[in-house]
Formats: sequence, structure tokens, C-alpha cells
Amino acid sequence: MNLTPRVSIIMRAKNSDWVIGEALAGLFAQTYTNFELIVVDSGSTDTTLELAARWPHRLIQIKPEDYIPGTVLNNAAKAARGEIVVFQNSDAVPLATDALERLVAAFDDPKVQAAFARQVPRPDADGWVRRDYALSFPESGAAPEWLPFSQVFSAIRAMALAEQPFYTAAWGSEDTEWGVAVKKRGWKIAYVPDALVMHSHNYTLRQLYGRRFIEGEADAFIYGGSDSLPALAKRTLASIAHDALWLLKQKDLAGLALTPARRMAYQWGYFKGKRHGAERVKNQIDDVATGQKVVLDRHESARKAA
Repeated sequence: MNLTPRVSIIMRAKNSDWVIGEALAGLFAQTYTNFELIVVDSGSTDTTLELAARWPHRLIQIKPEDYIPGTVLNNAAKAARGEIVVFQNSDAVPLATDALERLVAAFDDPKVQAAFARQVPRPDADGWVRRDYALSFPESGAAPEWLPFSQVFSAIRAMALAEQPFYTAAWGSEDTEWGVAVKKRGWKIAYVPDALVMHSHNYTLRQLYGRRFIEGEADAFIYGGSDSLPALAKRTLASIAHDALWLLKQKDLAGLALTPARRMAYQWGYFKGKRHGAERVKNQIDDVATGQKVVLDRHESARKAA
């Protein structure tokens, strides 16, 4: 590696030993090699750190209770030396050796301030997850308007990140908030469908509720407004219907049977989070800990830490 790498890669991890080895092997097999790796671990109790130690990196360790995504990412970016900061989730596995090269190539356009890759679900992904990914990450063209930025495998110019850091008002959706904010500035974000990574989760109902709670809370800060029971009912019925049509076409009868429970948990979590976030915004409540507890108590890493 060069002493002054052009790219700094930030990888967050906690109890990721089920996948971080694949993620790191995929990273160090890339054709683009002018990078440094910074691993931020928030209290792993499994073999995550032992697996990471097989590859050259700088390690930043924080306490689990200090893990606020925006704060962690901003601090890690300050430690980065590269002019481009790449974010790779510890559960994101590059599927081609030129994924990083293609992602970084987006910055050949001087107007591009950030870029994000296409994600495809894991082979064991549930049918409704496959539907969501197919809609979110098209094989070509632009990403949908409602997905301004996705951080799973992405890159930002260091100068742009210094000028527009990640927000810390809410626990989740720091990538969405950043994408919305920079588009208001008129900055260009590139979607790079040829930079391909594998990433998905088959959440339990509890995990799904937690994930959507923090997304709802974040949306109150990003877009404003609250939520209502009629809107909740409309979204729930619509999402069940859309999933049902998709799963019927896929002949996924088992997935079809689980659809109502999944989408009710999905939409109920968002409703509760949006209400909580709206209350925080209205009353200027500085309370990141509630969202943090809701999601982390349900997160897959919590089971290993217990």
C-alpha cells in the first residue's frame, strides 16, 4: 500500500464474525489497491477482531453505548488520510474484483461528490427482501428518487464530508439525511450499478420493528411531519398487496403466508418511530438513546453479546 493512500475505507463492526472474513477477503482481492482500512469496532465479543487482524488495518475501538452512527462515522473520517472516504459495511461482500475500482472511478467526474454501489440480496434472502432490493437497486440507470444515498458500499470526497458531516440528531438513516442535504446543495451523487456488493438481512419481526423505528424517527428530522393511523393503515395494506403479488409470481407460498405479519411489524415500527421523532422535533428533545436502545436491543449482534 502507498504511504499516502488516495482512498480510506471505514468499516464498522460488532460481532460480525459470520461475514466479516468474506467482506475483508473481497476487499483485499480488489484490483484497486491504493487504500487504507480503518476498522471501528463497538464491543465485539466473538472472533470479529481476530478475523480482522489477518488484514492490514487501523483499529478504533469504542464502547457499545457510544455507538451513534453519525458521530462514529464523522470521527472515523477525521482519522482518514485519503481524499476519498469509502464506507463498507462489515456485512457487505464485494461480488467482483473491480467493485472498488468502479466506485472510485465515479470521481473522475469533478462534479461528483459521492457515489454508492448496487446491492444484491444474499442467496437466502426472503422473497419480500428480494422485491425491496430489486426496486431500490436497479441493474442500470439511476437509483429511485426516494433513495438519495446508501452507505453500505459507498464513497464521499473527504472535503465534501468535512463541509457536510453526517447528522447526529437521530440514531439512524445518517446516509439518507446526508443524501437529502447535499442534493439541496446541488451536489452530484452517482449511483454505480456496476460496483456490485452482496448485502441483505432476513430480520425477525422484533428486528424489523427496531430497524423501522429508527428510520421513522429519522424521517421526522429529515422530512418533517408526524404520522397518522389512517396513513399507517393505507401503507400497511398497500405493502401487503404489493408483496403478495410479487410472491405469487415467484410461487413463494411460504413467504406469502408470512407477509401480513412482516409488513404490519414493518409499518408499525415506522409509525411509532415517526411519532417519537416528531415529538422530539416539536419539543426540541435531545434523546438519541431511545432509538439506539430500540434497535440495538433487537439487533443480531446483541444475541452474541448476551
